[in-house]
Formats: sequence, structure tokens, C-alpha cells
Amino acid sequence: MAGAEYLNQLFGLAGKTAIVIGGTGTLGGAFADALAGAGAHVIVAGRNEEHGAERVRQIEEAGGSAEFAAIDSTSRSDLEGLVGRLKEAGRQCDVLVNGAGINSATPFLEIEDEEWDRILNVNLRSVRLACQVLGGFMLETGKGGAIINIASLSGMTALSRVYTYAATKAAVLNLTQNLAREWAPHKIRVNAISPGFFPAEQNRKVLTPDRVESIMRHTPADRFGSPEELAGALLLLASPVAGSFINGENLVVDGGFSAMTI
Repeated sequence: MAGAEYLNQLFGLAGKTAIVIGGTGTLGGAFADALAGAGAHVIVAGRNEEHGAERVRQIEEAGGSAEFAAIDSTSRSDLEGLVGRLKEAGRQCDVLVNGAGINSATPFLEIEDEEWDRILNVNLRSVRLACQVLGGFMLETGKGGAIINIASLSGMTALSRVYTYAATKAAVLNLTQNLAREWAPHKIRVNAISPGFFPAEQNRKVLTPDRVESIMRHTPADRFGSPEELAGALLLLASPVAGSFINGENLVVDGGFSAMTI
């Protein structure tokens, strides 16, 4: 066995169902494309129906299989409705990607309670609820699966100007490790991906010219990442073959940013 056949055996997801929460966003859309390209049926879950329908169209035009699910990732009832939809279709949740997220560049002393709560709600509550509801469905079916939480470099080290966002991502990393330990006996692997600097709607307001200059000085690759460059990490962690012994890990994709000191 060699070439494409071997790679398909390692990373292929034919017959699997993957749910990408936040799949209507820039990075989430790339995750959906990658999973569909590997053969999974992808449920693009999010609030923006226009973006979701467009993502589904692109996946289907490329020969993949996908559908859109209009949900609020912070709503337990919406997530429970998604489980009902899976059951009606005779599907299980084989891969769950928690990719919903928002950010803010507010100076620390100016952060209002409303802003703090809103970011925690989207970035952390959504992960907790999805793991409870969809992770609970994985436990119910008893067939195992892979949960991939999208964290951040800011959850690993102090990065200026993103106080609330960083706090949520640190919590996501901790939750990932705890769930990995608890659910390993049930053949559910829980891992995280921490992207470096990938321009998307949620962080464009933070990428001021002086900050971009600072980022480039600290990134050996001397450029931003492209969403498609997260596909390899995602498919590794999603695969029940290639990623079968990877659990409780945080895979950093940052162009060398975290390797730099001075």
C-alpha cells in the first residue's frame, strides 16, 4: 500500500459525521473544507445562514457532503436540537470542532462587565455546552470520537490587548485536558489546536500596524498563517487512525512564534 491509498487509510473520514461549530467563520470554514475533503459529512453550524449556505455550496461543488445547521453556540436547546437532527438522520457525532469565538482590543481597565460576559459566553460557555451536549451524545452512542477545541497562543502565554479572549482560551486548554482524562476510557479523544496569528473577522480590529510589525518580528516565518494551513493539524487530531493515541494535547500552529524568546 502506498501513495494516496496509504494517506486515505491514515486520514480518511469516509462514513463519519463531523460538526464544526463556528463553521460560518474564516477558520471554521477552512476546518469544514478540510473535513469534507477527507470524506466526512460535515455539518456547518453557526448563526450566519448566508455564510453557512455558501460554505455548503462550495463543499458540494468540490465533491464533498455538507449541510448547514442554524444554531446559537451558547444555547443548550439549539445544541440539543442538533442532536435530535443527528438521531433523525441516523447519524452520530464522530468529530466535533469547537471553533466559535469573538475578541476585543479593549484596555484592561476599560473592560465593561457586558463585554467580559459576552466574550466568555461565546468562547467558553459554547465549548462547555457543546462538550456536554454533543460529547454526551458521543458517550451515549458508545462508539467514541474526537473533540477538537480551538484555543490560542494567548491561552498559553501573555499577549497584550486581548485580556478577556486570553482568559477564555486558557480555560479552554484546561478543560480540554480534564475531558481528555475523563473520557479516554470511552474512546473519546479531546485535543486542542492553538493557532498563531491567522487574520480573521474576530481579530482584525486588534491587528493595528504597530502590532503587525511586532508580530512579524517575533514570527520566524515572517508572515501570517493562512486558514488552510490548519488543515493538517485538524485532520491528524480528527483521524481515528493517525491520531488514535493523541489525547489531551495542544497542537500549536504558529509559524515558530512560540519558539522565539529574544
